[in-house]
Amino acid sequence: MSRFAHVKVCGVTSIEDARGCVAAGVRSIGLNFVPTSPRFVDRALARRIVESLPSSIVTVAVVADLPRDELAALLSETGIRCLQLHGEEPPELVAAFLPHAYKALRVADARDVARADDYPGDYLLVDARIEGKLGGTGARVDPSLVAPLAARRRLALAGGLTPENVADAIAAVRPFAVDVASGVERPGDPRRKSLDAVRAFVAAVRAVASARRLAETAPFLTEDRARSTVKR
Repeated sequence: MSRFAHVKVCGVTSIEDARGCVAAGVRSIGLNFVPTSPRFVDRALARRIVESLPSSIVTVAVVADLPRDELAALLSETGIRCLQLHGEEPPELVAAFLPHAYKALRVADARDVARADDYPGDYLLVDARIEGKLGGTGARVDPSLVAPLAARRRLALAGGLTPENVADAIAAVRPFAVDVASGVERPGDPRRKSLDAVRAFVAAVRAVASARRLAETAPFLTEDRARSTVKR
């Protein structure tokens, strides 16, 4: 799979869904610790989910505005590998947990994008900024705002992605990863994933990756054929 094929499913709340996502080809599982989220999980459940997954799967804690000692305790108690800081955390807090943390930026205009330069680390996530919401709204990010950012950072693109639109989003932004939550949920139930939708999402991402690899190798194939013709 190409650099465009890293899929993270966020807001997982059960072992069954976590394992189903991994079986579908998902490489990263997000667990939400924001108490106001309908996808909230406690630490005990999170640890059971983490322990049920292969060690190769990257588990991510979605948090907002927790102090440094609580973040350290969360990682220790759950076994989660990475922090996604989705609140108003300062750059210093991100730096304290590198390389196992990255900032999530809510983006609505160029000023939001400019904040990316304040935060350290290779990785960054962008989601749509909706007033009063931290994320998981299903709203999409304007690709023209974040495509330049994806060219210089390992960008995870979130916000309103679905099996039907993820290919176009990847083509427009070229992110390092795509992050989906509501776009693969069962209708009317934010706590359960539709594994059929997850499989369709992964298939769409893989199709883009395959097309990209073919486009990148096509000139070399043409060259090889030309040389072969000359030799004859």
